[in-house]
Order: sequence, then structure tokens, then C-alpha cells
Amino acid sequence: MISVYLVDDHELVRTGIRRILEDEKGIRVVGEASDGENAVQWCRQNEADVILMDMNMPGIGGLEATKKILRYQPQARIIVLTIHSEDPFPTKVMQAGACGYLTKSARPPEMLQAIRQVAAGQRYLSPEIAQQMALSQVTQTDENPFKALSERELQIMLMITNGEKVNDISEQLSLSPKTVNSYRYRLFAKLGINGDVELTKLAIRYKVLDAGQF
Repeated sequence: MISVYLVDDHELVRTGIRRILEDEKGIRVVGEASDGENAVQWCRQNEADVILMDMNMPGIGGLEATKKILRYQPQARIIVLTIHSEDPFPTKVMQAGACGYLTKSARPPEMLQAIRQVAAGQRYLSPEIAQQMALSQVTQTDENPFKALSERELQIMLMITNGEKVNDISEQLSLSPKTVNSYRYRLFAKLGINGDVELTKLAIRYKVLDAGQF
């Protein structure tokens, strides 16, 4: 029996995934969380064969939660399930130690395949994500500027575009507001922009954000 833990800030998404998994023999859902912080706390005291992790959530988000969980449970098998299909997200997530990457456009059979494959100790990337990552290594055409961001800068970028304020980001990441602002202005410089509005527009242009979110 494969145990699965769900992490997503949308209850409707969690409900839909849970129903798919509960209808499948050999898989059971052992818990769920609506944010990265609660997921980390749960994983400090519990284990699951596979953790399905959303990327963009209030608070620390899926990337940071993945890294923290793996500090407590180096053997944890995490599949990131997200709306983000474009690099740098797949690359950053796999570098952080995740075992799989799926977009929310994946059909249920693919999600079930990914869960079984990762539970068996293998990695899983959907074919289109794998192809995209391979191509990004050999072509520089219309290079995505977000690839130049560090993991922390990428994380703070997501929180800013999610409407979170510097003081909130500071508290959630245990950083001083001054340090958060330093990261903020550094990522602005790397991207060649001057503010949060330009950041959001650039993120939509390169499909780092979904315009439908706004």
C-alpha cells in the first residue's frame, strides 16, 4: 500500500486529488496540508511513501518546504504538482531534491504512474517537461531571465507576485526585512526591472506566472 500526503493551498484541488487516489487500489491518503509550514511540521513527526507538493502557496511555498522536509527526512520522496511548466521551476525543484515534477494539466493516469514510479524509488518527469529541460541546456534562444535567479531569489519573487509584503516575507522566512529587500533589489537588477509591477508583467511574459491568476 502506497501512502500519500497532499500539500496544496486550494481545498478544491486537494479534494479532487484525494478522490482520485482513494478510488485507486493500493494507494491511500494519510494526510494533507494547505501550506508549506504545516507540511514541514507534519513530516517532522510522520512519514509517507510519496508527498504531492504544490509549488506556489502562501508562506514558504513548495520549493522551500521541499528543502526543509528533506533536511528532516533525507529519504522523503516528493513530487511537485504545479501550474508551472516553464523553466527555471523544474530544474530548481529537481536540484532541491524532489523525485518528480508534474503539471496540474496532467491526466489522472499520469499522476498515478508518477506516484507508483516515485514510490518504487525512481524519478518521474512528464515527457514534455523532460524535453523542455533537455532543450534548455542546448539552446540560448530567448533565454528566460528567471533562470539567473537563485533559489532564494526565485522564492521571494513568487511571494512578491503573490501579493505578500516585505514584513510578511521576512517573518515567514526568518529573515530581516533588510535582507528580504536586499534579495528583492538583487533580483530586480538581474531581471533589469524597477519594481513589483514590472516583475509581475515579466513573470507573466515568460510564463512563470499564469495571467489567469490576476
